[in-house]
Amino acid sequence: MTDDQDEDRADALFHALADRTRRDILRRVLAGEHSVSALAASYDMSFAAVQKHVAVLQGAGLVTKRRSGRESLTSGDVQAVRSVAAMLTELEAVWRGRIARIDELIATDPSIERND
Repeated sequence: MTDDQDEDRADALFHALADRTRRDILRRVLAGEHSVSALAASYDMSFAAVQKHVAVLQGAGLVTKRRSGRESLTSGDVQAVRSVAAMLTELEAVWRGRIARIDELIATDPSIERND
């Protein structure tokens, strides 16, 4: 995957996770497979609105859907969730590195008064 593809994937993942209903749907389907109808019954919104939320999650690769007779069953993709966690861990490492660098600069700057 190129850097642009990685960034596009990150955008899709974080866009999908930016909505509380989608996060709730993801929690439900990570716990076990659900039909879209069963998911829709859990929310005060139309079936079509829940379908759209599931489609966004599916587009981001966070859920998969399969047909079982007339039902569309949705499950969470644990590996995709782990990739989100890995991205956040990487961002945290960058942040911690910058904080450590600031601490080093402060420690070596004689013009900064310290109250140790």
